[in-house]
Amino acid sequence: MKKLINSTDTVLEESLDGLAAAHADILLLGVERKFVRRRTLKPGKVALISGGGSGHEPLHAGFVGIGMLDAACPGQVFTSPTPDQMIEAAEAVDTGAGVLFIVKNYEGDVMNFTMAAEMAGREIVSVVTNDDVAVEKSTYTTGRRGVAGTLIVEKMVGAAAEKGMPLAALKALGDHVNRRTRSMGVALLPCTVPAAGRPNFTLTDNEMEMGVGIHGEPGRRRVPLASADDIAAEMLNAILGDLAPGKGSEVMLLVNGFGATPLIELYLMANSAKRILDGAGIAATRFLTGSYVTSLDMAGVSITVSVLDSQAKELWDAPVHTAALRWGI
Repeated sequence: MKKLINSTDTVLEESLDGLAAAHADILLLGVERKFVRRRTLKPGKVALISGGGSGHEPLHAGFVGIGMLDAACPGQVFTSPTPDQMIEAAEAVDTGAGVLFIVKNYEGDVMNFTMAAEMAGREIVSVVTNDDVAVEKSTYTTGRRGVAGTLIVEKMVGAAAEKGMPLAALKALGDHVNRRTRSMGVALLPCTVPAAGRPNFTLTDNEMEMGVGIHGEPGRRRVPLASADDIAAEMLNAILGDLAPGKGSEVMLLVNGFGATPLIELYLMANSAKRILDGAGIAATRFLTGSYVTSLDMAGVSITVSVLDSQAKELWDAPVHTAALRWGI
C-alpha cells in the first residue's frame, strides 16, 4: 500500500485539520472534530446537515458553506458517523428555523441519523437519497443506494434554504429532486482502505465491475472491459430506462470520478454521455464533471442524470461557496 499518510489511526483527523486550515474563511471544526460547520451562520435559515463515512471526499465536508450545507458529520473511512455527532452539529448550527438531515440510503447512516433526530430535542426532518439504479439491494442497504445524486440534492436544497424556504418545503423539494435523479457507476480498479492495507475487491486486467457502489460493493455484474462509448451507453440505458424523461426534457449531467480517474477520461465520458442523450432527444443544459463523490483511490466513473425544470435550473445556478464548489460569489 502506497498512500500519503502518517498513521492509519490519524488519517481522518489530520485530513480534517488540513481542510479547516485551507478553508478557514468559510469553515470551522466542531469539538473533537465531530463535525465541520459553516463559519458564519445565517439567522432564521433552516440548517442543512449531512454526513457519512469518510473516503468519499469532497462529499460531504467539501460541500459545507454558503448555498449548500451548514454542517457535515464525518465517520471513519466507510463507517457511518455516530448519533452524537449529528446531535452536536444540530446544536451548533440550528438558528431556530429547524434542521434538515440529508442522508444517503445506507443502513448505518439511516439508523444513526434517525436516532439523532429522535434524541436531539429539536425540529428535525430528513431527506433520504437513493439514486443508484444499479441494484435494488446491496451490501449495506435495503433498497437503492444513495450515491452521487446526493450532491445535486444538497446543492438545490441548499440554494433554496439560503433564499429562506421553510423546513417543510425544503423536505418536499429534496424528495422531489431525489425522485428526478438517477445514477450508475462502473469500477476499473478497486480502492484500498488505509486500515485494511489491501484492495477491497479484485479485478483482472480486462475486467470491470458494472454498477459498483461507492464502497466497492458489487454491482450488476462483472464484465470485460469495453470502450467508453459502450460503458456510457450501458449506464445511460439503465438510468434513462428507470428515470423515463420525456423527449425534449432538459437534464443535468454529472460525470463523477471515483478518485483515481483523470479528468481527461472524465471529460471524454461526458462527451460520450452527451452524444447518447442528444440521440435520445434529451438536452443536457447543466454539467458538472470531476471527482466529487469518490471511493478513495478507486478508478472508475459514475454518471448521474437529473431532470430539470425552471426551479431546478435556478437553484443549481444560484451562488455557492464551499471548498469543492464555488460560483456566483
